[in-house]
Amino acid sequence: MKSMKLTQADFQQRRDRLAEQMGPHSIAIIETSPVAMRNRDADYKYRTDSSFFYLTGFAEPEAVAVIEIAEDVEDYTYTLFCRERDREMEIWNGYRAGIDGAIDDYDADEACAIDLLDEEILEKLANKKTLFFRVGHRAEFDARMSDWIKTINEQQRKGQGAPSKIVQLDTLLDEMRLHKSAEEIQLMQIASNISAEAHTRAMQTVRPNMMEYALEAELNYVFGKNGCVPSYNSIVGGGENGCILHYVENNKPLKDGDLVLIDAACEYELYASDITRTFPVNGKFSPEQKALYQVVLDSQIAAIDAVKIGNSYKEPHHIAVQILVQGLLDLGIMQGDLEDIIETESYRQFYMHGTGHWLGMDVHDVGTYKHGDDWRVYEEGMVVTVEPGLYIAPDDESVAEKWRGIGIRIEDDVVATVNGPLVLTKNVVKSVEDIEALMAEFR
Repeated sequence: MKSMKLTQADFQQRRDRLAEQMGPHSIAIIETSPVAMRNRDADYKYRTDSSFFYLTGFAEPEAVAVIEIAEDVEDYTYTLFCRERDREMEIWNGYRAGIDGAIDDYDADEACAIDLLDEEILEKLANKKTLFFRVGHRAEFDARMSDWIKTINEQQRKGQGAPSKIVQLDTLLDEMRLHKSAEEIQLMQIASNISAEAHTRAMQTVRPNMMEYALEAELNYVFGKNGCVPSYNSIVGGGENGCILHYVENNKPLKDGDLVLIDAACEYELYASDITRTFPVNGKFSPEQKALYQVVLDSQIAAIDAVKIGNSYKEPHHIAVQILVQGLLDLGIMQGDLEDIIETESYRQFYMHGTGHWLGMDVHDVGTYKHGDDWRVYEEGMVVTVEPGLYIAPDDESVAEKWRGIGIRIEDDVVATVNGPLVLTKNVVKSVEDIEALMAEFR
């Protein structure tokens, strides 16, 4: 697999675009994620904040980025506050870029020790008209920001004043992140290829009586050998566990004759993929499983085709619902009029979630879904998941017993392009015939 990284030129281009939108006499301040403790002296593996990394490419904890603009938006100052080099701490916890590295390796115009933030930031904030800041993102940083503004306002007699206007920085950054560049789509393609390999391996290695967590380990092996981590908690649900939308215990045996639903994927260079496949533990769909699966697959293929520039964001969902409900009527699982069922949403007994979400650096990525009251339309470079499903609860007595306990979801990642929908995750099979053929090879 060919590796790829964004360059400092990519991050600078993003800062340029942000500065252009901010305008003169403004300042943007953004912090990265804090270290999260797992228990006692053990912390979770660190992952930097997505929006912070989007602007900086800097992945260390305890860092704050500042973009200051005086008169000319093209002549802004980018300052990175970060940890200083510390030989003793680096022996324990690894290399730090330090102040010099922030300038030499991360293209900061200025760099300061993070310990000096409280005093250095006051001068930067003073006499700016507009402050761009992630309001409500983290209470502790909100409080710090309030203290800085209060301190500056107390110095008004010295001719200094705090920004009179505060703008939610996320409104600008989220919109930027929603529209992916060609380079970002390449990174997401790599993440999708690795995730597709993992799902293929799961189909090849699954066996009756295997534990769900053992099958999850096969996925993790593929992620890990490619230097990746899961982009969310993996779901490996056998049989009726596939009817639990966010089942993550993954601690039951996989039974002969059951389906297994796997919703799992990795992130590559902080860009996520998101795939779901459902397949038979023994390699062969039963007639009921096959019938329901085909309905979900038909709905998914049609929904993917609707991810077209100019279409409403909701169009794939509407199309998927039409096909799912018709399928349920045809199989006798539901009775009544198609339009009535859709209008009253009584189909939610079997399909209770939306058909997708934005995808990017976060698996449920940023970006608004509506402009005012209207669903926004697909534009070039937007990436969305398409993931219809059907879930027949094991205790649903309104349905014939042969259908109960079957949960199916099929999910792919799709880019809206001028040439129509681009499916990033096509490398893992999903037709009944292709799944059975692949699994038969490894029996």
